[in-house]
Amino acid sequence: MASAPAAAGSGAGRGRRSAATVAAWGGWGGRPRPGNILLQLRQGQLTGRGLVRAVQFTETFLTERDKQSKWSGIPQLLLKLHATSHLHSDFVECQNILKEISPLLSMEAMAFVTEERKLTQETTYPNTYIFDLFGGVDLLVEILMRPTISIRGQKLKISDEMSKDCLSILYNTCVCTEGVTKRLAEKNDFVIFLFTLMTSKKTFLQTATLIEDILGVKKEMIRLDEVPNLSSLVSNFDQQQLANFCRILAVTISEMDTGNDDKHTLLAKNAQQKKSLSLGPSAAEINQAALLSIPGFVERLCKLATRKVSESTGTASFLQELEEWYTWLDNALVLDALMRVANEESEHNQASIVFPPPGASEENGLPHTSARTQLPQSMKIMHEIMYKLEVLYVLCVLLMGRQRNQVHRMIAEFKLIPGLNNLFDKLIWRKHSASSLVLHGHNQNCDCSPDITLKIQFLRLLQSFSDHHENKYLLLNNQELNELSAISLKANIPEVEAVLNTDRSLVCDGKRGLLTRLLQVMKKEPAESSFRWVWGQVPANSAQFLLGRGSLTHILYCIVDSECKSRDVLQSYFDLLGELMKFNVDAFKRFNKYINTDAKFQVFLKQINSSLVDSNMLVRCVTLSLDRFENQVDMKVAEVLSECRLLAYIAQVPTQMSFLFRLINIIHVQTLTQENVSCLNTSLVILMLARRKERLPLYLRLLQRMEHSKKYPGFLLNNFHNLLRFWQQHYLHKDKDSTCLENSSCISFSYWKETVSILLNPDRQSPSALVSYIEEPYMDIDRDFTEE
Repeated sequence: MASAPAAAGSGAGRGRRSAATVAAWGGWGGRPRPGNILLQLRQGQLTGRGLVRAVQFTETFLTERDKQSKWSGIPQLLLKLHATSHLHSDFVECQNILKEISPLLSMEAMAFVTEERKLTQETTYPNTYIFDLFGGVDLLVEILMRPTISIRGQKLKISDEMSKDCLSILYNTCVCTEGVTKRLAEKNDFVIFLFTLMTSKKTFLQTATLIEDILGVKKEMIRLDEVPNLSSLVSNFDQQQLANFCRILAVTISEMDTGNDDKHTLLAKNAQQKKSLSLGPSAAEINQAALLSIPGFVERLCKLATRKVSESTGTASFLQELEEWYTWLDNALVLDALMRVANEESEHNQASIVFPPPGASEENGLPHTSARTQLPQSMKIMHEIMYKLEVLYVLCVLLMGRQRNQVHRMIAEFKLIPGLNNLFDKLIWRKHSASSLVLHGHNQNCDCSPDITLKIQFLRLLQSFSDHHENKYLLLNNQELNELSAISLKANIPEVEAVLNTDRSLVCDGKRGLLTRLLQVMKKEPAESSFRWVWGQVPANSAQFLLGRGSLTHILYCIVDSECKSRDVLQSYFDLLGELMKFNVDAFKRFNKYINTDAKFQVFLKQINSSLVDSNMLVRCVTLSLDRFENQVDMKVAEVLSECRLLAYIAQVPTQMSFLFRLINIIHVQTLTQENVSCLNTSLVILMLARRKERLPLYLRLLQRMEHSKKYPGFLLNNFHNLLRFWQQHYLHKDKDSTCLENSSCISFSYWKETVSILLNPDRQSPSALVSYIEEPYMDIDRDFTEE
């Protein structure tokens, strides 16, 4: 005997409902008889043939079956709704029927988002499932889109209140019934039409919430340039609407992730880029361009991101009240619905979706009056926190897009950085109560916590803003910029041009700049905290600035004394340590002062050698520094060379060969990613410096001997040959990447190219060509890795 299909699931997308919640809907009981109506309707829904709507049954039949099946009268209401929603209807009766349907579905939506559905059910099937199965979803789509139909040259109109009811019912059905959201996502004309409903403040929130979930499951990204009057629509949003709209934008401007790790390899990315060049800009790039063409768009985002949170409520009472709400709220829908209740209080307009706060009556599910009067201040503050996340995300994506230079200039001009600096202590890294605020079903260390998510998004934005860009000095204040100038003067080194060109009117104000604030809080974070951040390349005066604030000592403590095991965190430590120490005599002195015993040095080396993918940037920086120091005539440099354990260790040829062998051996063309390609570049740095000293043939000969000692001749040099061929394909056509290589190493890119060409020379008589060290029987250098 056939069983009824599952009705409930994660229809709303974005993984908001847990598997446990979905499972709670599984056992509805009841054994369908042959010819079961619901099975026939489900079959019709899948095939588009047969029984698909309530209008295919008589009211008498539906009423009789409802007595047995307890469908809450939904099929009969749909029958009436169809009859009263024809083109010439005034829709008054239609709206009354919607008001009857709405509460039958809203309580099920509440049960889903709060995960408090009772195990015993009065009905065999959820109301939302019955509503969809009898054609309710398709009927509401038709009703909503009636304004797109013209009769005798005039377009039909329906009231905002009726649209709002339709949208709320649709959303509740998406929440509770599997597949509804995906079906709506396939109706591209309907998705585009939904954007037009955001012109009304009365329907904006319901529309935005539904669009967000639809786009979350849509296979193909929507194109914003297809939305009618997009510029006018967005320009007319107030600041709160724009903040809500950013949740939608987060889905429309980010490149869709296939979820396949192979797609993240450089080989796959290069192939995808070649394909994209032939196909033109992606939908995400088109959407970014559409947004940037809207006058004042980025400026308004910057104002939203830096808007101060109202502080009319005392800090202690705010945290206590917010914590009470956070233990219950776990969904943006709940948050928005509560906010709407508060905003519409003066209109005495009951919201279509109502959620009870803690302590509300479980009998009717309605908030108590006293609770509702306490709602607005906490919800406004929470809204500010939640939507800053979305705004920062949108700005971050735009900063990494094709128009990054334009966005960079605008973000600086609109003073985003000083604005975030002013919010740093009170919002971004504010002190919390002893009991941290967490989302329902999560713990305080979970990345889903709004506090942690805000910090992570904030750090990502700063990384995108400051990495390899001269505008990074906007993270300082005027006094700190003066300090940089004084450091350059004292060290008798030229002042960094970017510092001289920094517009002082756009830098941080107050006693401390944003960089100094970050350094202070980072030192207070646990050693394995994920809140780590690297300030791009660090010139000499900037390194001295950071050294003077205890950065190097703190990093060494975390690497050596804290016994940090997290690979991601260690990588950030090594990256920053490398930038601080590169070409900086004082940094090596401080290193030697802290690592003052052989035991400490061995712990440090163990951390380096445990994962060269994480530590190779430090190895590169120390190797480059050693080469420069050896060519300088200076007493301080000579002293450091003679005393520093790390420099003495790196100076040994066996050490360099060990690093070189392992760096080449841990990567292959098919596994190269943006993360581990640095291993290839570090190996090239070692060989370029050897070439400068006319020792390149020696190093290649030693690599050959190491191959033979492993009883596998040719395996390393063949691999290196393939890697260098890929290097030429990857870097010779990427201006940004080649510039980064040149700037970070202080070796001209032409020398990089020359060295790679010399190594790839096919002449087996050349003492600097790789093929001269691969014996003929083991030669495997012509493999077409692009097709593997």
